Amino acid sequence: MGRFRRADADHPGRHAPRAGRRLAAALGATLLAPAALQAAPRVISLDQCADQYVLALSPRESIVGLSTRADDADSRLRRLAAGLPIRRVDLETALAARPQVAVRYWGGEPRLLRALQDRGVTVVTIGDADDFDDVRRSVRAVAAALGRPAAGEALIAGMDARLRRAAGAWAGARALYLTPGGATAGHGTLVDAILRAAGFTNVERRPGYQVVSLEALALDPPRAVVQGFFDTFQLAGDSWGVGRHRILQRAVERATVASLPGALLGCPDWGAAEAAERLADRAPRRAGRP
Repeated sequence: MGRFRRADADHPGRHAPRAGRRLAAALGATLLAPAALQAAPRVISLDQCADQYVLALSPRESIVGLSTRADDADSRLRRLAAGLPIRRVDLETALAARPQVAVRYWGGEPRLLRALQDRGVTVVTIGDADDFDDVRRSVRAVAAALGRPAAGEALIAGMDARLRRAAGAWAGARALYLTPGGATAGHGTLVDAILRAAGFTNVERRPGYQVVSLEALALDPPRAVVQGFFDTFQLAGDSWGVGRHRILQRAVERATVASLPGALLGCPDWGAAEAAERLADRAPRRAGRP
């Protein structure tokens, strides 16, 4: 008998009621539950670019506010915004939503951001992107704040798959990026990264965003012109400035290979990879042309 009592003492749960063992197992499962199974924080977006990140990364039930531009025509994920609360970006409205996380790119004045932080709200700012590594960093930062790292990695994997499909498609062909107002993009811009991802060589060698050089265009016209934002009403109706010049108009008429919508270009996010893939799909060898 003594042996059995000692054995029972060594294993006190051996003869416990089944209900008790089930309760212990349930408590253990709760303590060991991964973060992915816990509720995502309540999140509010403060501008249109932040809308894209929040819509892509947060569960719908955790989104307590999107910007007033979330359902505009140039908001790429506007269909996902249907049925979700649209809020003005002011302190009273933001606090009434009781967010735990606020995501922004340019939205929210400093006083509003400080007030949110003073009340314990985590404010995540999406950084500018010069290349796709910058996009990856922003996706991971927002995903981490939302407790959704796996969703962030899935988004990055999809972006990288598009980039692999686009790689080298234009085999180094020289291309000019052009907006309705005659602006172009040089090195150190996400547009330049898009062109390079599709296999283009960007003819604009100056850094940043510049007014297109008519002299350079006349002396050495590009093989391809990539238009951007020509679908955006406000920009498409631009007085064109330098864009009215005959040299530029001839180049556009002769060499345009694609017109990228503003929804793919307006924010520093993974939409840039879709833009690169669209350009790649227009390459002669992919379109079946000689």
